[in-house]
Amino acid sequence: MRRTGGFPNLDDLAGGAGRLDILCRCVTSALACSHGIREDVRVHLVLNNQFTVQFDGANLKRLNPDERSTAALIRTALENREKAIGHMPAESTPGVSIRRMGFAETVNRLKTETTPIQLHETGTPIVDIDPPDDPLFVLSDHHSLTNDEIEQLGDIAEHQIRLGPMILHADHAITIAHNYLDTNGYNQY
Repeated sequence: MRRTGGFPNLDDLAGGAGRLDILCRCVTSALACSHGIREDVRVHLVLNNQFTVQFDGANLKRLNPDERSTAALIRTALENREKAIGHMPAESTPGVSIRRMGFAETVNRLKTETTPIQLHETGTPIVDIDPPDDPLFVLSDHHSLTNDEIEQLGDIAEHQIRLGPMILHADHAITIAHNYLDTNGYNQY
């Protein structure tokens, strides 16, 4: 998630673009693997609690492992936001779309097809739960979730989990969550 306005400045991702660098690293961590894309992954970035940019690994094209090209995909989605009518998405590039949906609408839409799990530093250790079939890991960028977001999520989250004893950057947390799922809860290597 990111709270910023306007179009991202690709020359200042960590400053003037509102820490877009963090979101770009999260997208790359969620979707990229060595020599390919995780086709079974979708990433939803809630921006300003007004828009959700979705990356669909099954249809994604032109995702490179650098922050600047990922930021360009996000910027292109934002440039197409006027084409998003209501909650209907507008595809900006193959596998990237934008919807007029904030946090609550996005999570409520996804809860019907996934198991929402909030990543939180005080949650149950991840090793104490079995991996769900279709998890929706919910985490924030460098800002904590707002009280409203926590309340909305608390009503639907199946679990509140932590990945280890230390607080991690969001992109690192995504990598660990993938490893947990890839190994069936650290049981298969």
